[in-house]
This record gives sequence, C-alpha cells and structure tokens, in this order.
Amino acid sequence: MKTTRLFRNSLFGLIGLIFSSALWAHGGAAGTDTDQCKFELEKDHWIHYTAYQPKAYPAEEFCGNIPDTDSLIQLVFDYQDQRYRNMAIEFEVTKEPEGTRVFYQEPQKHKSGTVILNLDKGVPEPGKYLIHITLLQDNGERLDAHMSFKAGGGQPTSTGSIGLYALVVFAGLYIFYLSNAGFKRKVDGLIGKAKEF
Repeated sequence: MKTTRLFRNSLFGLIGLIFSSALWAHGGAAGTDTDQCKFELEKDHWIHYTAYQPKAYPAEEFCGNIPDTDSLIQLVFDYQDQRYRNMAIEFEVTKEPEGTRVFYQEPQKHKSGTVILNLDKGVPEPGKYLIHITLLQDNGERLDAHMSFKAGGGQPTSTGSIGLYALVVFAGLYIFYLSNAGFKRKVDGLIGKAKEF
C-alpha cells in the first residue's frame, strides 16, 4: 500500500513539474514581460511570435533558433492589441547581412489577430534572417518592427519534451508495475531494502 502511494505521489509530482515548466515556456500566464518571443510595435504594444517546423519537429516551438533550413517553416504572429486587427500588415523575411528577400507577403488585414506565414521550402541556407513587419495605418503612417532568427544551427530537444517523454516512460513502468506480480515483488523488495538504509 505504501509503495502504491509512493508511486502515485511521484507521478503527481512529475506531472506538476512538467506542467509548471510548460506554463512558463513563453513567460507564464501572468504576462509577457519576460517573453523572449515577442517584439514591440509601439510602446507597450506587442506582437507575439512563434516558429514551427511541423514536418521535422512536430511537437516543438522555436523562437530565435530554427534547427533546419530545408523543411517547412511556419511563422505565427499574434497581435496583443485589438486595434492592429483593422490595419493591413506586410511581412518580409530577408537573409542577413545581404538583405536578400526570401519571403514576402503583400499587406493584408487579419481580423482574427493571428497570422500564419508558410515558408514552404524553408530558407536557402544556414545563417541569420530578419523578419520585417510593417503595419499600415489608414492615415498612411507605417509602424515597422523587426525580429531576427538563426536557421540551420540544429537544436536539442527542449526540456519540456524531455519531461513529457520521461512522464510517458514513468507511466508505462507504473502500469507494468501494477499489472505484473513478479515485477511488483522485485520493485517492492528493492524499496524495502532502500528503506533499511
């Protein structure tokens, strides 16, 4: 009974750690003041940015470092201010320092507040790239923002993914522990010996 309780408490603790790190991945639920994947359009007015490579890394989110160059890159932008949804927004991605254009989207309005750009073939080569965002106001004014990223440097699995894999392995072992009497006896014996120390 104590062993079952120990495993159950360990499982709940592990789940708590995983979800707490996931909540803080983009600055936490409390706000965006520590969020590295955002950039300022005007004072205190932000756009949140996340990059994905759904074919190569289906469960990963990226910000400043994108691992592959030759796989689909999705750039997702979320406005955090309602007033930007009525403005046309223009996107361009350039290879730096040359300034060579690798992607361009003409100005469009995005009423949902979310824009998804697909760089279908990725980017031409490893290196630094710059995202240029221009919001066009009705009075002709332009708001410009820029954010850079590096592509092609590779990236290890994030700690959130490692935690998720560990949870799956732990849950599998726990189920095996509960369903296999021989394994349960061995584990209980090891725990009993550990308690003696």
